[in-house]
Amino acid sequence: MPATLDKRMSAQEMVATLRDGMTVGIGGWGPRRKPMALVREILRSDVKDLTIVAYGGADVGMLCAAGKVKKLVFAFVSLDAIPLEPWFRKAREAGGLEVMELDEGMFQWGLKAAAFGLPFLPTRVGLGTDLAELGGLKTVQSPYADSETLIAMPALKLDVAFIHANRSDWRGNVHLFGADTYYDEWFAKAAAKTFVSCEELVDRMEDHYPGDAQYNVFERCFVSGVVEMPGGAHPSSMPPAYGWDMKAFKAYADAAKDPGDWSAVADRFVGASESAYLEQIGGKEAVAALPLPIF
Repeated sequence: MPATLDKRMSAQEMVATLRDGMTVGIGGWGPRRKPMALVREILRSDVKDLTIVAYGGADVGMLCAAGKVKKLVFAFVSLDAIPLEPWFRKAREAGGLEVMELDEGMFQWGLKAAAFGLPFLPTRVGLGTDLAELGGLKTVQSPYADSETLIAMPALKLDVAFIHANRSDWRGNVHLFGADTYYDEWFAKAAAKTFVSCEELVDRMEDHYPGDAQYNVFERCFVSGVVEMPGGAHPSSMPPAYGWDMKAFKAYADAAKDPGDWSAVADRFVGASESAYLEQIGGKEAVAALPLPIF
């Protein structure tokens, strides 16, 4: 395989591309399919003053707790059974965190505008709400006979996006499984560079899984690097491979209670390395055994 097509990297190499002040998109949805191994690698780095763009879960909470976030663009930050992510809540209540809060639909419209190379996309969502005023959003008037006033949702352009996938090959052909792939494809397309961690990494997808092309929801041209990290979504879920670790989430939430000192608990939830983190939770086998939630 030509070197230009081999996109294998280490997690450390991916995070080393970040610079202070960058805008970083994180795929997944709340406690589902989050690239947590890559987020933990960011937490082990010195990078700071990031603008984080996410349908947030523990990824956002941890980055806020560690002081990595200057601005947050979000539709929600939740662990589902724990409705408001506790470390995010502490950061908001403490002040000093610049935010742009959006409706879920407005958020994905912003990603799509960036993916299409447009400065904005018009929408009715947000009209008559405080979101437009608080977010500094502008309106546009339809040039057609209806002359309708619409919100101009600005493009959410990302310097880098991080995504966790079920599998990938060395060239960045990514497979996403489960009933919902959320908006991972739009994070990938809205970013200048997209880095993917995955449960399984193979050389050529068509040789190993020739009948699964339908799971390739975005083209490999949008992928800059891939790394195999089984269990890399923990403690979030990775359907259909494993469910979320609610025991871990509850311990994480309890640690946010007063005095809630992140520096005192960071090693427990981040670890000195990814191998050390997995070892302390029982290894990849323990993650693979987590049952999928039933709704």
